[in-house]
Amino acid sequence: MAEMKETPTQPPRPGYAPGPIPIEAPERPWHRPEIPRNPSQLRPTIRIRLTLLYGGMFLIAGILLLGIIYLLTARALDDSNAGFRILEGYDMRLQSDVCPQVGQAQNISEFNSILDLCLADRRTAALNTLLHRSLGALVALAVLAFAFGYVMAGRVLSPLGRITRTARRVAGTDLSRRIELDGPDDELKELSDTFDEMLDRLERAFTAQQRFVGNASHELRTPLAINRTLLEVHLSDPGAPVELQQLGKTLLATNERSEQLVEGLLLLARSDNQIVERKPVDLAEVASQAIDQARSEANDKGVEIRGERKEAVVQGNGVLLERIALNLVQNAIRYNVPADGWIQVDTEAQHGQAVLVVANTGPVVPAYEVDNLFEPFRRLRTERTGSDKGVGLGLSIVRSIARAHGGTVFAVPREGGGLTIRVQLPQ
Repeated sequence: MAEMKETPTQPPRPGYAPGPIPIEAPERPWHRPEIPRNPSQLRPTIRIRLTLLYGGMFLIAGILLLGIIYLLTARALDDSNAGFRILEGYDMRLQSDVCPQVGQAQNISEFNSILDLCLADRRTAALNTLLHRSLGALVALAVLAFAFGYVMAGRVLSPLGRITRTARRVAGTDLSRRIELDGPDDELKELSDTFDEMLDRLERAFTAQQRFVGNASHELRTPLAINRTLLEVHLSDPGAPVELQQLGKTLLATNERSEQLVEGLLLLARSDNQIVERKPVDLAEVASQAIDQARSEANDKGVEIRGERKEAVVQGNGVLLERIALNLVQNAIRYNVPADGWIQVDTEAQHGQAVLVVANTGPVVPAYEVDNLFEPFRRLRTERTGSDKGVGLGLSIVRSIARAHGGTVFAVPREGGGLTIRVQLPQ
């Protein structure tokens, strides 16, 4: 019968300490079962709310405009009154302050002509006054309408801003964020709940993936450590045959490569998470420590290390940031020219960002191959198989850690061979 795989709930074997297996998080308090809706039930949807809002605003604006036009018309009619009055006397003459010419009329025909001209002038003046005042009232009413519409549109669309801010935080690999929108059961509430459910599924998928990689890496550590111990014990035997010693060294190198792969997978799984606890870290100090760790390897390969490291403080995890610098420096040393090679490590602060730049001499890298170098287990075509320079996770880990810190990584081929890799992290 095949041996059954040990489950996380079984007691550990003697002498074996399995890693902690995260417990499935309880259901979030905001989540509630989907309530079936009655199709005939009228919901306060966004369409209805916007219809009522803009219809009401149009109605109010129309009433205001009608009242303003009425008042302006009444005022214009008052101003256009000719103001005739009859003077007592034997000739019963007419007199008007607005049309003084009527008092000079000698007969009815002349009086009618003067009166028609005067009324035409007053009509034109009244229409011009009404037009000017109406335009002024329209401009003032338009300004008020736009201001009121801007405020009301902001209130209606404020849930969309909340959804956008949450989506932006999620884009920074913080899958624990939720919208949890309150308010009427409209389209925005339905969109928010759907988005929260999608985030729940994504978080569970990412958590399961990271837990699997972490558990698998931990399960592989113990047998690899046992193999290394047994090989070292056999290699320490002075009476062992030369062929056996050579085989042991080969197996030990293979075992060390497997351990590096397991450590890289475990670090890659951990670095995909958003960094919660941040402390001030100087990239110049981190880069100097990475150079000190890799200096012996650089001396063995005849690679010169140079550059200028200025202060560039970021908020992050010092161990992970040191891993960025160490991976870039080691890659620059290992993928270099056989003789007279060099790497340059520079750090500085630019425009609110801390920048780490690692450039090196090396083989010519086609521009279309640069993006592939950041994928796990991907190398140049000439280094994909049979390479002893690494396990193909170095740049993947660099990009993952940089993203966890909210930063970016760019790589550009150098003219004549080699790469220039630029890491930008927000300060």
